[in-house]
Amino acid sequence: MDLREYIRILRRNWITIVAATLAGLLVGGAASMLPKPTYTAETQLFVAIQGSGSIQELQQGNTFSQARVQSYVKTVDSPVVLQPALDSLGINEDAEAVSARVKASTDPNTVLINISASDNSPVQAAALAQAIAESLIKTVDVLEKPKTGGTSPVSLSIIKPAKAPSTPTTPNTKLNLALGLILGVVAGMCVAILRTTLDSRIRGEADLRKVTAAAMLGGISFDQEATKYPLLTQVPPQSPRAESFRQLRTNLQFANVSGHAKTVLLTSSLPGEGKSTTATNLAIALAQAGQSVCLIDADLRRPMIGEYLGLERNAGLTTALVGAADVDDLLQPWGDDALFVLTSGQIPPNPSELLGSSEMRRLVDRLEGAFDTVIIDAPPLLPVTDAAVLAQHVGGVVVVVGSQRTKQQDLEKSLGALEMVEAKLLGIVMNRLPAKGPDAYAYTYYGSDASKSAQPGKRSRIVRNANLSPDSPNTSSQKIQESDSYTSAVMRGEERQPSFFRMRN
Repeated sequence: MDLREYIRILRRNWITIVAATLAGLLVGGAASMLPKPTYTAETQLFVAIQGSGSIQELQQGNTFSQARVQSYVKTVDSPVVLQPALDSLGINEDAEAVSARVKASTDPNTVLINISASDNSPVQAAALAQAIAESLIKTVDVLEKPKTGGTSPVSLSIIKPAKAPSTPTTPNTKLNLALGLILGVVAGMCVAILRTTLDSRIRGEADLRKVTAAAMLGGISFDQEATKYPLLTQVPPQSPRAESFRQLRTNLQFANVSGHAKTVLLTSSLPGEGKSTTATNLAIALAQAGQSVCLIDADLRRPMIGEYLGLERNAGLTTALVGAADVDDLLQPWGDDALFVLTSGQIPPNPSELLGSSEMRRLVDRLEGAFDTVIIDAPPLLPVTDAAVLAQHVGGVVVVVGSQRTKQQDLEKSLGALEMVEAKLLGIVMNRLPAKGPDAYAYTYYGSDASKSAQPGKRSRIVRNANLSPDSPNTSSQKIQESDSYTSAVMRGEERQPSFFRMRN
């Protein structure tokens, strides 16, 4: 991973990292508040050799004192020193238990002894340290006194009396919070890296590039209002969503610069990635650019285009393929532009056979001669073979990838299925991309506030007697009848007057 990848991981998982950091701080705070505070008091003693003499005798006495100090330090936590101190304070505790709270040390090459005592009470800690120091003085005096009588040659004196501490030594709140903060950040980073490593979902273009080097034709940002208003005509023309489909239209034209792919098939790896809405809006965008467009709903298992556009779908593609009606009578115009829709028709028991038949090939050829562009909405690639079969009849394929829905291995299988049938992949369209963050693919030139207001849709129109045959009469004299029922609430809007159209062969 390079630096940009780590930054992307941080931006994707910043909530997890912040949550882990706060949890670490909470643990550090709990570790500081739950246990009882412990106070430590210190005192210091000086060891001297009694008597005076020459310089040589003083040097020898100093060497003797330094040698004896180590022994005195070892004596501090012994019962012979602790028990008298406990008795003087009236503490009913065992000397061995108290020894764990008492420490003694000496500085190198000095005759100083440091004694510290800990207790839950600061006053008690100071009293205990002072009592131990006084007990050590008496004990050393007894131990060093000559057996023949006389005074001890060693004298201990307190040079730093014990005082009650104002702050506890444990718990160390600042240290605990700092450790909790560090551990929380490290734990959050580890979780983020592990989560990113194990997560194979495609979230953005960076993840897409791990699977394929195919051109990314466009990215559609996720919009909450898209569930209510899925069509391009239902949002303001300067909204980011509308601009994204216009950008997709432009990029598709560059991908098909040779012009051989007049029929473009849109599919996805799995259901729910937004291929039907993408195909519908792409067809609308192409029609708005002045092209004559035919939109075919070839998803014969879960057809959705008829529902989106509010068109009759009981007679459509399957009706034409079985020869029950001519496609000229089944095309339905939609909107004010040259957009004509061939809905799915009745759902057949053998979709793959129908889509792979010679009748489907002839139908596509016929529509290519009549329209500038033919857009086909096909079923997903992985659950069924319909899209792979149909891909052999079209000039190019566009795969729609749903952000955070499609896994890398699923896209690999889908592209492998297209490669197996030698289909021409024009590019990838990423759908449901986040509007902000490291994986955003938004068009921010136009204000996003305009996208909050949606424009009404259109009623359905059904072409009754349109004819693609060169021998057919002038279609401008054929009346387009308006359907009896309006579309769903998503498509409601002002009613337009019926229009007429002329198809070219």
